[in-house]
Amino acid sequence: MARADLGSHSKTNGAAKHAPQQQDNFLVKWATRIVAVALFFAFCGWLDTIKERWYVFDHTALHQLAQEAIAVAGPNNTQGMVDHIVNTLSVTHSPWINTNSSEWVFNNAGGAMGAMYIIHASITEYLIIFGTPLGTEGHTGLHTADDYFNILVGEQWAFRPGSLEMERYPPGSVHHLPRGTAKQYKMHEGCFALEYARASFPPGWIPLMLPFGFADTLSSTLDIPTFYHTVRITAREIIGNLFIGKI
Repeated sequence: MARADLGSHSKTNGAAKHAPQQQDNFLVKWATRIVAVALFFAFCGWLDTIKERWYVFDHTALHQLAQEAIAVAGPNNTQGMVDHIVNTLSVTHSPWINTNSSEWVFNNAGGAMGAMYIIHASITEYLIIFGTPLGTEGHTGLHTADDYFNILVGEQWAFRPGSLEMERYPPGSVHHLPRGTAKQYKMHEGCFALEYARASFPPGWIPLMLPFGFADTLSSTLDIPTFYHTVRITAREIIGNLFIGKI
């Protein structure tokens, strides 16, 4: 009986000794996690101060290019506008441009449907032509990147909660959607736009926008060929730009 009591007493002492050690390990583990998160946000904050060096496009210059394309091609000549934009960028931004303007794919996102041609895709920026001759309406999505919608043909309307009047964007105007902002939008029949998105930190990598772009396809349309071609073209452009030093 004495031996049993001695063993029980020994186990109790051992458990008592391990308790402070387990508590110390718990505190060290959480302190490490907190420091890691703090360092991550500090790093992202630093990246935000130097983000301009990653960009090869300027949203103001792209707006001017869109207006120039409208003036050169004439109203309602969407193909002429696209050709002018791509031809100009192939000269001014040659290494980073996809000049194959036949690579149009459907895009279903936020309940809206249209088609897009990816002119540029990288980790920090993308530039596309997006639109539809039929008209569409949906949710802009809530993104970590700033988005600039340069209307080429047709008209876009937008609305945010609490506003009693719609926003109207005719040809030649730009609809800026700041990061963290969501709206309802409508593109009327025959509306096309030059859309430019640029990353902001923390964290604003363009790939973080892809789940929104794929959600409708994977959960509703199940258009696997479109999904395949979108992934193929996007991955090709992002990886290709990485190989030439464009993040």
